[in-house]
Amino acid sequence: MITQLLSSIAQGVGLTLYVTAASLVIGGVIGLVLVGAARSPIALIRSIAGLYINVVRVIPPITWLFLIYFGLPQFTLRLTTIQAAIIGFSIIASAFMAEIYRSGLLSIPDGQREAAHALGLSTVTTVGHIITPQAFRVALPAIATYGIGLLKDSALASTIGVREITYYAQQSAKQTHEGLLSFVVAGLLYIVISLIVALVARRVDLTLRRKIGVA
Repeated sequence: MITQLLSSIAQGVGLTLYVTAASLVIGGVIGLVLVGAARSPIALIRSIAGLYINVVRVIPPITWLFLIYFGLPQFTLRLTTIQAAIIGFSIIASAFMAEIYRSGLLSIPDGQREAAHALGLSTVTTVGHIITPQAFRVALPAIATYGIGLLKDSALASTIGVREITYYAQQSAKQTHEGLLSFVVAGLLYIVISLIVALVARRVDLTLRRKIGVA
Protein backbone atom coordinates (compact mmCIF):
# COMPACT_ATOMS: atom_id res chain seq x y z
CA MET A 1 0.00 0.00 0.00
CA ILE A 2 2.70 2.48 1.00
CA THR A 3 4.72 1.68 -2.13
CA GLN A 4 1.69 2.28 -4.33
CA LEU A 5 0.87 5.55 -2.57
CA LEU A 6 4.47 6.71 -2.84
CA SER A 7 4.57 5.87 -6.53
CA SER A 8 1.29 7.68 -7.15
CA ILE A 9 2.03 10.81 -5.13
CA ALA A 10 5.63 11.05 -6.39
CA GLN A 11 4.19 11.80 -9.83
CA GLY A 12 3.72 15.34 -8.59
CA VAL A 13 7.36 15.91 -7.62
CA GLY A 14 8.33 17.10 -11.10
CA LEU A 15 5.68 19.82 -11.28
CA THR A 16 6.28 20.82 -7.68
CA LEU A 17 9.96 21.42 -8.42
CA TYR A 18 9.19 23.10 -11.74
CA VAL A 19 6.68 25.57 -10.31
CA THR A 20 8.92 26.30 -7.32
CA ALA A 21 12.14 26.75 -9.31
CA ALA A 22 10.53 28.80 -12.09
CA SER A 23 8.80 31.08 -9.60
CA LEU A 24 11.97 31.55 -7.55
CA VAL A 25 14.08 32.39 -10.62
CA ILE A 26 11.53 34.77 -12.16
CA GLY A 27 10.78 36.33 -8.79
CA GLY A 28 14.50 36.64 -8.13
CA VAL A 29 15.07 38.56 -11.37
CA ILE A 30 12.14 40.88 -10.72
CA GLY A 31 13.40 41.28 -7.15
CA LEU A 32 16.69 42.66 -8.49
CA VAL A 33 14.78 45.33 -10.37
CA LEU A 34 12.70 46.09 -7.30
CA VAL A 35 15.67 46.44 -4.95
CA GLY A 36 17.31 48.74 -7.49
CA ALA A 37 14.15 50.82 -7.63
CA ALA A 38 13.87 50.83 -3.84
CA ARG A 39 17.39 52.30 -3.64
CA SER A 40 16.80 54.83 -6.41
CA PRO A 41 17.67 58.49 -5.72
CA ILE A 42 14.24 59.39 -7.16
CA ALA A 43 11.66 59.47 -4.38
CA LEU A 44 8.71 58.55 -6.61
CA ILE A 45 10.43 55.38 -7.84
CA ARG A 46 11.36 54.42 -4.27
CA SER A 47 7.77 54.95 -3.15
CA ILE A 48 6.31 52.84 -5.97
CA ALA A 49 8.76 50.00 -5.29
CA GLY A 50 8.06 50.15 -1.54
CA LEU A 51 4.31 50.13 -2.11
CA TYR A 52 4.54 47.14 -4.45
CA ILE A 53 6.67 45.17 -1.99
CA ASN A 54 4.42 45.90 0.98
CA VAL A 55 1.15 45.23 -0.83
CA VAL A 56 2.31 41.97 -2.40
CA ARG A 57 3.62 40.62 0.90
CA VAL A 58 0.40 41.16 2.86
CA ILE A 59 -1.94 39.47 0.37
CA PRO A 60 -2.24 35.68 1.00
CA PRO A 61 -0.74 33.46 -1.74
CA ILE A 62 -4.01 31.67 -2.38
CA THR A 63 -5.69 35.02 -3.05
CA TRP A 64 -3.08 35.79 -5.72
CA LEU A 65 -3.68 32.41 -7.34
CA PHE A 66 -7.44 32.92 -7.45
CA LEU A 67 -7.13 36.50 -8.70
CA ILE A 68 -4.89 35.40 -11.56
CA TYR A 69 -6.53 32.11 -12.51
CA PHE A 70 -10.18 33.05 -12.04
CA GLY A 71 -9.96 36.82 -12.41
CA LEU A 72 -7.89 37.35 -15.56
CA PRO A 73 -10.26 35.33 -17.83
CA GLN A 74 -12.79 38.12 -17.29
CA PHE A 75 -10.38 40.28 -19.29
CA THR A 76 -10.08 37.59 -22.02
CA LEU A 77 -6.70 36.49 -20.69
CA ARG A 78 -6.90 32.75 -20.11
CA LEU A 79 -3.99 30.94 -18.52
CA THR A 80 -3.26 27.30 -17.86
CA THR A 81 -3.14 26.23 -14.24
CA ILE A 82 0.66 25.99 -14.38
CA GLN A 83 1.03 29.44 -15.94
CA ALA A 84 -1.26 30.97 -13.33
CA ALA A 85 0.64 29.28 -10.50
CA ILE A 86 4.04 30.43 -11.75
CA ILE A 87 2.86 34.00 -12.33
CA GLY A 88 1.23 34.14 -8.91
CA PHE A 89 4.19 32.71 -7.01
CA SER A 90 6.64 34.82 -9.05
CA ILE A 91 4.83 38.00 -8.02
CA ILE A 92 5.00 36.94 -4.39
CA ALA A 93 8.63 35.82 -4.65
CA SER A 94 9.69 39.10 -6.24
CA ALA A 95 8.63 41.09 -3.17
CA PHE A 96 10.28 38.73 -0.68
CA MET A 97 13.45 38.39 -2.75
CA ALA A 98 13.74 42.17 -3.01
CA GLU A 99 13.74 42.40 0.78
CA ILE A 100 16.31 39.61 1.03
CA TYR A 101 18.57 41.37 -1.46
CA ARG A 102 18.16 44.64 0.43
CA SER A 103 19.25 42.99 3.68
CA GLY A 104 22.26 41.49 1.93
CA LEU A 105 23.32 44.84 0.49
CA LEU A 106 22.88 46.62 3.82
CA SER A 107 25.24 44.13 5.44
CA ILE A 108 28.16 45.36 3.30
CA PRO A 109 30.04 48.24 5.00
CA ASP A 110 30.12 51.51 3.06
CA GLY A 111 33.88 51.51 3.59
CA GLN A 112 34.27 48.81 0.96
CA ARG A 113 32.59 50.96 -1.68
CA GLU A 114 34.70 53.92 -0.66
CA ALA A 115 37.90 51.85 -0.80
CA ALA A 116 37.01 50.56 -4.26
CA HIS A 117 36.36 54.11 -5.42
CA ALA A 118 39.68 55.26 -3.96
CA LEU A 119 41.46 52.52 -5.93
CA GLY A 120 39.87 53.82 -9.12
CA LEU A 121 37.58 50.84 -9.68
CA SER A 122 34.51 51.47 -11.81
CA THR A 123 31.01 51.16 -10.39
CA VAL A 124 30.37 48.05 -12.51
CA THR A 125 33.54 46.36 -11.24
CA THR A 126 32.82 47.34 -7.64
CA VAL A 127 29.27 46.03 -7.75
CA GLY A 128 30.03 42.94 -9.81
CA HIS A 129 33.22 41.74 -8.12
CA ILE A 130 33.17 43.18 -4.62
CA ILE A 131 29.67 44.00 -3.40
CA THR A 132 27.51 41.39 -5.14
CA PRO A 133 29.51 38.24 -4.17
CA GLN A 134 29.53 39.27 -0.50
CA ALA A 135 25.89 40.33 -0.50
CA PHE A 136 24.87 37.09 -2.18
CA ARG A 137 26.73 35.02 0.40
CA VAL A 138 25.00 36.89 3.21
CA ALA A 139 21.61 36.54 1.50
CA LEU A 140 22.00 32.88 0.50
CA PRO A 141 20.68 31.34 3.75
CA ALA A 142 17.61 33.59 3.57
CA ILE A 143 17.12 32.72 -0.12
CA ALA A 144 17.33 29.01 0.70
CA THR A 145 14.88 29.42 3.58
CA TYR A 146 12.47 31.30 1.36
CA GLY A 147 12.89 28.71 -1.39
CA ILE A 148 11.87 25.97 1.05
CA GLY A 149 8.90 28.09 2.13
CA LEU A 150 7.94 28.57 -1.52
CA LEU A 151 8.18 24.82 -2.04
CA LYS A 152 5.63 24.32 0.72
CA ASP A 153 3.42 27.15 -0.56
CA SER A 154 3.36 25.46 -3.97
CA ALA A 155 0.93 22.98 -2.43
CA LEU A 156 -1.68 25.74 -2.78
CA ALA A 157 -1.42 25.34 -6.55
CA SER A 158 -3.49 22.18 -6.16
CA THR A 159 -6.49 24.41 -5.43
CA ILE A 160 -6.51 25.54 -9.08
CA GLY A 161 -5.72 22.09 -10.46
CA VAL A 162 -1.94 21.97 -10.76
CA ARG A 163 -0.94 18.32 -10.53
CA GLU A 164 1.79 18.64 -7.93
CA ILE A 165 2.42 16.57 -4.81
CA THR A 166 -0.61 17.70 -2.81
CA TYR A 167 -2.91 17.24 -5.81
CA TYR A 168 -1.91 13.59 -6.14
CA ALA A 169 -2.14 13.11 -2.37
CA GLN A 170 -5.73 14.34 -2.52
CA GLN A 171 -6.51 12.03 -5.43
CA SER A 172 -4.93 9.05 -3.67
CA ALA A 173 -6.88 9.80 -0.50
CA LYS A 174 -10.14 9.78 -2.45
CA GLN A 175 -9.34 6.57 -4.30
CA THR A 176 -7.91 4.54 -1.43
CA HIS A 177 -9.73 6.16 1.52
CA GLU A 178 -6.33 6.32 3.20
CA GLY A 179 -6.31 10.05 3.78
CA LEU A 180 -3.90 10.08 6.71
CA LEU A 181 -1.36 7.82 5.03
CA SER A 182 -1.59 9.73 1.74
CA PHE A 183 -0.76 13.05 3.32
CA VAL A 184 1.94 11.55 5.54
CA VAL A 185 3.64 10.32 2.36
CA ALA A 186 3.21 13.76 0.78
CA GLY A 187 4.68 15.38 3.88
CA LEU A 188 7.69 13.08 3.78
CA LEU A 189 8.31 14.00 0.15
CA TYR A 190 8.29 17.70 1.05
CA ILE A 191 10.71 17.02 3.91
CA VAL A 192 13.14 15.12 1.68
CA ILE A 193 13.11 17.82 -1.00
CA SER A 194 13.55 20.55 1.62
CA LEU A 195 16.55 18.75 3.14
CA ILE A 196 18.15 18.42 -0.29
CA VAL A 197 17.66 22.15 -0.96
CA ALA A 198 19.15 23.01 2.44
CA LEU A 199 22.18 20.78 1.83
CA VAL A 200 22.80 22.29 -1.62
CA ALA A 201 22.53 25.81 -0.21
CA ARG A 202 24.99 24.88 2.54
CA ARG A 203 27.44 23.51 -0.01
CA VAL A 204 27.21 26.67 -2.12
CA ASP A 205 27.67 28.83 0.98
CA LEU A 206 30.85 26.96 1.97
CA THR A 207 32.20 27.30 -1.58
CA LEU A 208 31.56 31.04 -1.60
CA ARG A 209 33.19 31.41 1.82
CA ARG A 210 36.35 29.72 0.56
CA LYS A 211 36.44 31.89 -2.57
CA ILE A 212 36.21 35.18 -0.72
CA GLY A 213 38.34 34.00 2.18
CA VAL A 214 35.68 33.99 4.93
CA ALA A 215 36.03 31.45 7.69
